[in-house]
Amino acid sequence: MPKIFVLDTNIILHDHNAIRQFRDNDIVIPVAVIEELDKFKKGNDNLSYHARAFMREISLLMDGKKMPKEGFLLGKKMGHIKIEPNHPFDPDMQDFFRDDIPDHRILATAMWVRNHHPKRFVALVTKDINLRLKAKAVGMEAQDYLTDRLDDDVMDSMEHQVEAVDADANAVQMLAYGQTGSLFWKDVFDKEPRPNQLFKFTFGDASVCARYDSRSGNIVLVKGREASGIRPRNDEQRFALDACLNKNIPLVSLTGGAGTGKTLIALAAAIEQEQDYDQIILSRPTVVLGGQDIGFLPGDQKSKMGPYVQPLMDNLDVIKRCFKPGSRQFQKIDAMLKEEKLVISPLAYIRGRSLGRCYFIVDEAQNLTPHEVKTIITRAGEGTKMVFTGDIFQIDQPYLDQWSNGLSHLGEKMTGQPLFEHVFLRKGERSALSALAAQVL
Repeated sequence: MPKIFVLDTNIILHDHNAIRQFRDNDIVIPVAVIEELDKFKKGNDNLSYHARAFMREISLLMDGKKMPKEGFLLGKKMGHIKIEPNHPFDPDMQDFFRDDIPDHRILATAMWVRNHHPKRFVALVTKDINLRLKAKAVGMEAQDYLTDRLDDDVMDSMEHQVEAVDADANAVQMLAYGQTGSLFWKDVFDKEPRPNQLFKFTFGDASVCARYDSRSGNIVLVKGREASGIRPRNDEQRFALDACLNKNIPLVSLTGGAGTGKTLIALAAAIEQEQDYDQIILSRPTVVLGGQDIGFLPGDQKSKMGPYVQPLMDNLDVIKRCFKPGSRQFQKIDAMLKEEKLVISPLAYIRGRSLGRCYFIVDEAQNLTPHEVKTIITRAGEGTKMVFTGDIFQIDQPYLDQWSNGLSHLGEKMTGQPLFEHVFLRKGERSALSALAAQVL
């Protein structure tokens, strides 16, 4: 028989289309969830968007009809969805949950559904770990929302983007010292690599970095380039800087731990190419403690965003220190800030915009949902380049993890596309002390 899944509010706020992800199984939405969604329907943030989109979907399904006993059919070869009134706990459970809070109402309704369908599998689906623990404590099956959760083998492959290749001396010499700095892929491999696959060719003590360019069908040399006074300190940084400077790759994601140089490389590449773009936009998710948003801070948009983008400005100071005060390069950076060629923009205001001919850097992208990442990328106009940076092991959002965040999904979904390149940076280069702390502590 079809299973029954009782959805918590955070599932809807995470993905308003979640009700269509359970195939032919039935969905139950407690009234307590509708009450909580009502609090989110007003606003411009992503949670408000999901709340409104879900309520519109339910309204279209009902379309003035009365609720059938089994609920409304979601579609062909799909299950039913039903809005279930709140139900109290059984008398023997009421002493365990004395506080009248939405989580307890949702759990009580889920247990009521289970008790009234003894022959069917019933589970509460929530991204709230505490609610899952409470449910399991009273014998209620509880699960996380797994539809957008990546497999461990996918995550592992994203950390091993660079493929080590034992090559003969001729191949290494042709790449390193040949006139074209390239090799036809059939001269090296039996099977064509995927677009923008990264390689490290080694022969004895010699090694060269290379990338497969699907446009030409060649394995091309990745040189150690310089951008705005910043030079790569390791092979991964060399790949990252090459990707950020490549105009044929408009979408780049850089992942890695603290101090690996993700943001610095992206910003240095943007300033190096500032003449090719009308604007350089820096942004990051405004994740703060206490659930407060940007509106709680005093001042205008620029002053409100200041605390959030200070790490970006720190990296800008690193670039400025590469030049002497008063030099042309130093003055150029100050002029870019003054003339708003280099600007700070909140991600909350990105929906509805069309970003043409801009270099858009999104820092701390691991705190974005897959839907938010999609919203940002679909804003890209002609001539725009987007670079997402972040560390999937440093997530500040309560309902995201390393398997379900938007940055991980970006790497998984876009890998193999000619317009995308992903680089995982593993070595910290901030300082010897920073590298030691990351390794030991």
